[in-house]
Amino acid sequence: MECPRCRGSKLVLQDHLGIEVDACPQCRGMWLDYHEMDQLEDTVMDQDHLKGSMMYAERPSDIRCPKCAQPMTTFNYRAYDLPIDFCDGGHGFWLDAGEEKRVLELMEKRLRDLKRTASAEGEWVGFLKGISGRKPPRPGSFMNRVKGWFTGRR
Repeated sequence: MECPRCRGSKLVLQDHLGIEVDACPQCRGMWLDYHEMDQLEDTVMDQDHLKGSMMYAERPSDIRCPKCAQPMTTFNYRAYDLPIDFCDGGHGFWLDAGEEKRVLELMEKRLRDLKRTASAEGEWVGFLKGISGRKPPRPGSFMNRVKGWFTGRR
């Protein structure tokens, strides 16, 4: 495969965090098949149901897929200001130099945020239990639990 950025530089197989990717020796970008992008994220967080939506603000890309040569699409990765290109035909993702590190940083941030949210909800339920002397509200969304305390529905 040829690099979609350098147009002429051949991609070479390279091991990155135990994942075999196609990398450009010239621009240092890398091609990840769909399952390889998932493997990259899984090095930090492997609970897919907690990752959230990956693609936001899709728009035409200025590069073509190195596998099918069709125009790619750019999106903001998980609603952050990290533009990543992907093949609409399902072939994979192009990460420019350093973007793989940013993906890992954002997954680490997501994991920290989820832990902080769970901790805050636990403290809030404990606080409500302490002031009411009653059992905590039934499981469900945070707002359903708060409404239950004020409406008497449990």
